[in-house]
Amino acid sequence: MKILAGNWKMNTTFEEGYTLIEALKTELSPERLGEVVVVLAPPVVQLTQAIDLLIDYPEMAVAAQNGHASDSGAFTGEVSMAQLADAGADAVIIGHSERRQYSGETDRDVNLKTKSALAHELRPIVCVGEDLSVRKAGTHLAVVEAQLRAALDGIDGDLAENVVIAYEPVWAIGTGETATAAQAQEMHAHLRGVLRETYGELANHMPILYGGSCKPSNAAELFAQPDVNGGLIGGASLVAADFVALADLLQKA
Repeated sequence: MKILAGNWKMNTTFEEGYTLIEALKTELSPERLGEVVVVLAPPVVQLTQAIDLLIDYPEMAVAAQNGHASDSGAFTGEVSMAQLADAGADAVIIGHSERRQYSGETDRDVNLKTKSALAHELRPIVCVGEDLSVRKAGTHLAVVEAQLRAALDGIDGDLAENVVIAYEPVWAIGTGETATAAQAQEMHAHLRGVLRETYGELANHMPILYGGSCKPSNAAELFAQPDVNGGLIGGASLVAADFVALADLLQKA
């Protein structure tokens, strides 16, 4: 499975979100997408708008950018996986580096959220990745492996087949830096090996996305790597022409 996920983060008004989705609907026909699945993750206040606009476009899914592990409770400002599923969301991003950095999310939080998402039939897009200090120390493979193992702890193969992994080299997010294709493939291959140890043959069918300043100018080489199954796109997902170009590149990869 090839997946192109657009994480809009805290961007777009209702009108801007509407315009962006309508532009993507016009350009990204099923024939043009081929085997590529598009996932759009707008701000939570626009989730229902996106779901309504894409109701007749099954090749384009809607994800939340975050969700709480508990089904309900006194958690002001949070939205549960149960509520996201009830609203009609298809997927949820879990453990994004910005959530880990700014909201203090831990590996345990990621694990609990992943289990909750799966329980409510949401496809979790589980993010893992290292910062610059880890990369410079040369411990990046071990650190990211530990994040992945923690995220999937206690999740068996019947559920794991619905999990998407997104590798984020944190040092390449919003910095203009990008991991080279070789660096991305090294990490993706390592993560695939970890998944294979746990889930066997199933690991070959679990998508691993690259998420780190991926844009039309560098995507072709990244998407050509054997263990890169798509992208978790930030800034370029806010520009319809760029996102369409990325979809074309992924489809051809």
